[in-house]
Amino acid sequence: MPPRKRKAEQAALPGMPTMKDLKDTLWKAADKLRGSMDAAQYKDFVLGLVFLKYVSDAFVERREQIRAELTEQGVPTDRLDDFLEDIDEYTGHGVFWVPEEARWDELAAQAKQGNPGRLIDDAMDAIMKSNKSLTGVLPKIFNRDNVDQRRLAELVDLIGDARFTGHEKRPARDVLGEVYEYFLEKFARAEGKRGGEFYTPASVVKLLVRVLEPYSGRVYDPCCGSGGMFVQAEKFVLAHQGRRDDIAVYGQEANERTWRMAKMNLAIHGLHGDLSSRWADTFYEDKHPDLKADYVLANPPFNMSDWARNEEDPRWRYGVPPARNANFAWLQHIVSKLGEKGTAGVVMANGSMSSKQSGEGEIRAALVEADLVACMVALPPQLFRTTQIPACVWFFAKDKTPQGAKRLAERRGEVLFIDARSMGTMVDRTERVLTEEDLAKIADTYHAWRGTASARKAGLTYEDVPGFCYSATLEEIRKHDHVLTPGRYVGSAVVEDADDEPIGDKIERLKKELFAHFEESARLEKVVREQLGSVS
Repeated sequence: MPPRKRKAEQAALPGMPTMKDLKDTLWKAADKLRGSMDAAQYKDFVLGLVFLKYVSDAFVERREQIRAELTEQGVPTDRLDDFLEDIDEYTGHGVFWVPEEARWDELAAQAKQGNPGRLIDDAMDAIMKSNKSLTGVLPKIFNRDNVDQRRLAELVDLIGDARFTGHEKRPARDVLGEVYEYFLEKFARAEGKRGGEFYTPASVVKLLVRVLEPYSGRVYDPCCGSGGMFVQAEKFVLAHQGRRDDIAVYGQEANERTWRMAKMNLAIHGLHGDLSSRWADTFYEDKHPDLKADYVLANPPFNMSDWARNEEDPRWRYGVPPARNANFAWLQHIVSKLGEKGTAGVVMANGSMSSKQSGEGEIRAALVEADLVACMVALPPQLFRTTQIPACVWFFAKDKTPQGAKRLAERRGEVLFIDARSMGTMVDRTERVLTEEDLAKIADTYHAWRGTASARKAGLTYEDVPGFCYSATLEEIRKHDHVLTPGRYVGSAVVEDADDEPIGDKIERLKKELFAHFEESARLEKVVREQLGSVS
C-alpha cells in the first residue's frame, strides 16, 4: 500500500450521545436475557456479543479511515478494494481483522431471517481463526438448545443500537474498555458472593498499582480473574507517558469462563498478555514455573479451604500452609515469583495478620524475619460488596536497600504500618470506595517512607503519624509475637475535637463492623471445631 499522509481530523461514525446512553443501552440488552438464565450465563452472552459488536465497529472505523486517506490522495475508486482488504492495514493499527460474514451489519441483517445463534457462533469462530490472539477465547454458546432464539434476536437488535465509535473522538477500544469494566462491576454485583471470583473493586486495584508504581517490567497475577489488575497497570503506564509494551503481562486463572473474560479484556485494551493457552489451578499446575516478576498484584480468594496442597512443594520455603486455609499458600507462591528487586501487593483477609493456628503464625514470622514484608495496610470495611470479611494488603519487597542509582531509603529491618480503616466514602448503604485523596495519602506515605523518585519529585518526606502510620523495627514486631495488625503499632490519633460523626452514621458504621467481626468469629469457630474434631 502506498505511503499516506496522516489526516488531521478523522471522520467518525455517528455515536451514542453520551457514554451513559451507551452503558444504559447495553445494560438494557442484558435485561433481555436476565429472566431466562442465571447471572453467570447471561454475563457470558452479553459480554461476548458486546465484544463482537466492538471488533466490528473498530474494523469499520479503521476501514473508513483508510478509504478517506486513499480518496484524499487520488487513488482510483476501482483500486480501493485492494487496499481495503489488506489485513496488515488493520492488525498493524491494533484492530482485529473481521471476516465479511462476521461483520455486524451483515450478521444483524441475516439474524432477522432466523437462527441468530448459529450465525453468531460461526462469526465467533471466523474471528478466532483470523486473529491468533483470540484462539479459543470467544464464547460459542449461542446455538445451544437452551438458548431462546427469539430473545437472542432481540438482544442483537438492542446491541445494534450501540456505537463504540464517535464518542468525543475517543478510539473504539477506549470506549469499549470503559464499558467492559462497567459491565464487569455490574455483573459482579448481580452475582453477589460469586462475583468476587472475577472482580476486585476498582479503588482496591488502584491502591495496589499506585503503591507499586509499575512503570515497566514483568507484571504477574496468579489468580487474575477478569484481568483488572493488568488493565489498571496499563492505565498507570499510559498516565505516566509510557507505552503499553513497557509492561509484559503474565497471569493465570482457574475458572474457564473467567479466563475467557480476562483474555477478551486484555484484547480490548491492546495488552498482549500471557495467560497461558488455557485455564489452570495455580497450586496444582503453575503455568509460569520459571517466571520472576518485577511486580505481582493479586487478590486471591479469602480463606480458601479446598485447594491442591502438596506438602513437598518447593514454594513452601517458609512453612507448609495448613490444609484448610490457602492464605499463606498464596503469599508464599507470590514471594516465590518475585525477581531480585521485585515487589508485590496482595489483598488478604485480616486474619492473615494475626492467625496462629495450624502453623500460620510460624510462617508469618518467617516471612517477617526474612525481611520480605515492606508494608501492611488495614483497609476500611465494606470495600468488597461480595464479602463482609475485613481485609488488608500485604506489600512485599525482595530488596529494601537503596538500590544504587534508584537512591531509595534504607529500610532493611523495618516494616511500615498504615491503618486506613477510617478512610473511604460510602457510595450507598452497603459499599465504600477509597477516594482519590485516600489513595494519594496511602501511596504518598509509602513512597515517602521508601524514598522513591516520585516522592522526591513531590518533595515528600516520611514521619510517623499517630493513629495512621508507623515504621516499626523487626525487634518491635518480635515483641508483638509477629502479629502484623497496624492498629498495634500506629497508636491512637491525636484528638483535636469532639466526635462530630452524626449518631445515625456512627451506629450504621459500628453495626457493619460488628457484623464483619461476627463473620470472622464464625469462621474461626469453624476452624477450632475442625481442629478439635481431628484431635478426638
